Amino acid sequence: MLAAAPFFVRGRHRLFAQSPKEYSSKAITLVRESAVLDMLAPFHLNTVKFYQWMDNPASFTAADLERYRSSGLTVMHIATGVGTDQADAYQQVLRWLAFYNGFIAQHGRDFQRIDSVAAIRDAKKTGRIGILLGIQNSEHFRTAADVQMFYNLGQRISQLTYNSRNRIGNGSTERRDEGLSNFGVGIVERMNEAGMAVDVSHCGDRTTLDAFEVSKKPVLITHSNCRALSGHPRCKTDEAIRRMAKSGGVMGITAVRMFVRGEEPTTVEHVVDHFDHVKKLVGVEHLGVGSDIDLDGYDAMPADQRARLRAFYRNRAGVDTYGFREKDDVEGLNHPQRMFDLTDALLRRGYTADEVRGILGENFLRVLRVIWGR
Repeated sequence: MLAAAPFFVRGRHRLFAQSPKEYSSKAITLVRESAVLDMLAPFHLNTVKFYQWMDNPASFTAADLERYRSSGLTVMHIATGVGTDQADAYQQVLRWLAFYNGFIAQHGRDFQRIDSVAAIRDAKKTGRIGILLGIQNSEHFRTAADVQMFYNLGQRISQLTYNSRNRIGNGSTERRDEGLSNFGVGIVERMNEAGMAVDVSHCGDRTTLDAFEVSKKPVLITHSNCRALSGHPRCKTDEAIRRMAKSGGVMGITAVRMFVRGEEPTTVEHVVDHFDHVKKLVGVEHLGVGSDIDLDGYDAMPADQRARLRAFYRNRAGVDTYGFREKDDVEGLNHPQRMFDLTDALLRRGYTADEVRGILGENFLRVLRVIWGR
């Protein structure tokens, strides 16, 4: 909860009663006044708690809500991955969208489904938390016609592939990437027609570049980092970042430790290095935030769930394709109020208030208006 009154210490404020952390006045003002979009923020990584809320929306309490409100987030893109079995993926996504549509309907005073940029502005004005429905794999599209059906159910973003191969293209940890298939080209074209955003965050290099070539609308990288700084295959090459910018897209920088730096220490300052790299390469107008964690991060997950999650990323030979380390999160960006910490870090690095507003949300708002058409 918010402290009853700010504590002033050396020009900084203690903003939250439960935390001794202090933030600059400028950072607090920017987060509070901006439309703040986290373009990959799972609603809750603890699957037991998540399914409890989704199966019984009334179990979501006022105390639960306060944790989301105190984050400063206006919109959470809560996309999840789905399996590579097409029939199962179709049913998974139907169930998943039904969960969220039901949850939002139950909590309409506090949450709002995001179907347009106008809805984002409305969420900011009314103080509701926007839920942007996306999927981190397009395996549920059995035919191109399914794109419109899932759009009608509320899906506004679809990542073409997860980490492995599907009928559309190849993921970042596949042994070989042959780019978009003919089926994939048709899916991208239908997504353009429907007004559904194309996301290539987990796609392999060739599939990523093909998406920029095929799409007639801007293509998003909602949550990835710069391979030039981390060396990780899930991160994007400079060529891909340039093509993203040329398409008119925006790239959300993550706070996942192994995507930030390939060695220790890995700090908030190293995260900001990725913002600097993209800014220098293509301009700050193509930058946003895609944390790729829930309010608390992966390291806070129950141990058994975290172990199962890590096992999911092993290939058929049992090899860890992600290069997990002891910690997955970056200290300082692994808690509900991380947007305040990130804003302070950007300001320290010399970003202007207008640049920070763009990163916090205005850049993604600009491109979503082009893609969605409203």
